[in-house]
Amino acid sequence: MTKSRSAGSTENRPRVVALIYDGLCTFEYGIVAEVFGLSRPEIGRDLYRFSSVALEDGPIRAAGGLVVAATGAHQDLETADTVVIPGWRGKDEAVPDRICEALRAAHRRGARLVTICSGVYVLAAAGLLANRRVTTHWRYSDDFQAKYPEVTVQANKLYVDEGSIITSAGSSAGIDACLHIVRSDHGATIANSVARRLVMHAHRQGDQTQFIEQPLPRSGGTHRLSRMMDDIRATLAEPHRISSMAQLAGMSARTFQRRFQALTGIPAMQWLIRERVSRACVLLETTDLPFDSISHETGFGNAETMRYHFRQVLSVSPVEYRKRFSAHGQPSPQIA
Repeated sequence: MTKSRSAGSTENRPRVVALIYDGLCTFEYGIVAEVFGLSRPEIGRDLYRFSSVALEDGPIRAAGGLVVAATGAHQDLETADTVVIPGWRGKDEAVPDRICEALRAAHRRGARLVTICSGVYVLAAAGLLANRRVTTHWRYSDDFQAKYPEVTVQANKLYVDEGSIITSAGSSAGIDACLHIVRSDHGATIANSVARRLVMHAHRQGDQTQFIEQPLPRSGGTHRLSRMMDDIRATLAEPHRISSMAQLAGMSARTFQRRFQALTGIPAMQWLIRERVSRACVLLETTDLPFDSISHETGFGNAETMRYHFRQVLSVSPVEYRKRFSAHGQPSPQIA
């Protein structure tokens, strides 16, 4: 996977190719073009060389009554560092052999393959997902698992990074996955700049759930919970408990726990841990603070506790996370 943290020449910028196909998912394609294809004057340099490539003959029809033409050449696909499949025309639609062969060739030479939503069916048809973890839109999870039992579907993930293959869930999760790629290639500061231009939150972890099955509560307590959550985010260093959060929300502990889970889909203490991990991520990315300082500022108390929860939530240690995403160079060696 190409890394590009310095300005460099045009040739040194990673090449990203979007695979265009008849029945193109317009929104999913738009995500890819927006993140990887736009000029970045606010950063002072462009981040990627972007092109769109079609491997099918005939007109390329896109959702919304459009007919499009891909201007990229097959040679772009053969030299791409990253190939993105922005959806697929149907879960039961066969994938042409030419597409499968091109993706297998890209995978063999080390290109990173990325799917949004139903695009995961394309990689599966190419035989590239056996014994891997993937995700897709929750509507497709059961169907995909039945068709490809050799693949592990993680139905509630926003995106799953398996190194050379990244899969993402429904449309907006594709934005999260693409920003995750920018962070991996260029670091947190640049990824945050891209997110600001998109007018969206800079980082959602891949293990966040895709959707909440529970209905939002109709009582007047919802706004109290929102205020409480804002208060907690502003005071993460304090030793919050169910009782103190319930008090902030003006509810009994039992009522608070019931309404909180109805609102968010997860228990309050699990939410608190995720908020602390999320804040720790920002500090690891954007500062050179030692791990003990970050653990105290985020309410974990000590580096060992922070490391435990990091591994539970993100499956990496803080030192691994900083090494991958920090804009400050090498991580502190305080914890492994």
